[in-house]
Amino acid sequence: MTDLTIPAHTDGQDAHLKRPAISFEFFPPKTEDMERNLWETINRLAPLDPKFVSVTYGAGGSTRERTHSTIARILKETALLPAAHLTCVGASRGEIDEIVDRYHEVGVRHIVGLRGDPAGGIGTPYASHPDGYQTSDALVAGIKKRHADIEVSVSAYPEKHPEARDFDADIDTLKAKVDAGATRAITQVFFDNDLYFRYLDRVRARGINIPIVPGIMPMHNFKQARAFVTRAGTTVPDWFAAKFEGLEDDAETRKLVAATVAAGQVQKLAKHGVDTFHFYTMNRADLVFAISHLLGIRAKSAQKAA
Repeated sequence: MTDLTIPAHTDGQDAHLKRPAISFEFFPPKTEDMERNLWETINRLAPLDPKFVSVTYGAGGSTRERTHSTIARILKETALLPAAHLTCVGASRGEIDEIVDRYHEVGVRHIVGLRGDPAGGIGTPYASHPDGYQTSDALVAGIKKRHADIEVSVSAYPEKHPEARDFDADIDTLKAKVDAGATRAITQVFFDNDLYFRYLDRVRARGINIPIVPGIMPMHNFKQARAFVTRAGTTVPDWFAAKFEGLEDDAETRKLVAATVAAGQVQKLAKHGVDTFHFYTMNRADLVFAISHLLGIRAKSAQKAA
């Protein structure tokens, strides 16, 4: 990965003086042990005062109720602002509209609107529900039509969506989502910052001016994480993979290397003017907390008064 000069679209000259804005992504727990771990993670990261925290929505809507209950508990027990993921998969328009209404009723004012992965998982054919929202931009428009006060974030792909014909078609999709009311895009994981900056130049050239927030994933388990992200279309550079060679049975050193690599990535992005980051936590706090600390973010109380 080459070092970059500061792009014209950033204000990197004084970026190091600013406290970056951060957000965290969690997935809903499947078991009691996983739920206990999730809440330990939330309680550890909450004092970092994230802009928001998001909770994912499984393939085919498989975690719908767990996502809702996790969101409801965050609203009830913390001062965090939750963003609920919502997909087009496996549900009619009426069902999705009802979910949006339920979120609005409990106080959710931020939704991450996604087409969603195929019900059979990444790599299997995608089929929309015959009575559902057919595209992500239609979902965004549907959310905004029902509740104009809900902010909608969407996805962006520095290496283009795996199913997109080419970059132009992929950016057409992003433009449609923005035109429908999206006000923020969060990127798929990437490990080469050049990819992000080239993508940002393409997006800005199309007149898309919403924030394009880098999605950062510390690789707690490199082998497992690489298999996951490559299926989703992310390139893992050889130089990156080489840093984990020989550490298959050394979890502690892997953790140190993962923190160092991810911290280096976000610090270089910050140096070049990026002032907002979204962390895919994998429901683990340690590496994300350490990386945030290296960005100059210090803990403050985020719990509601009893």
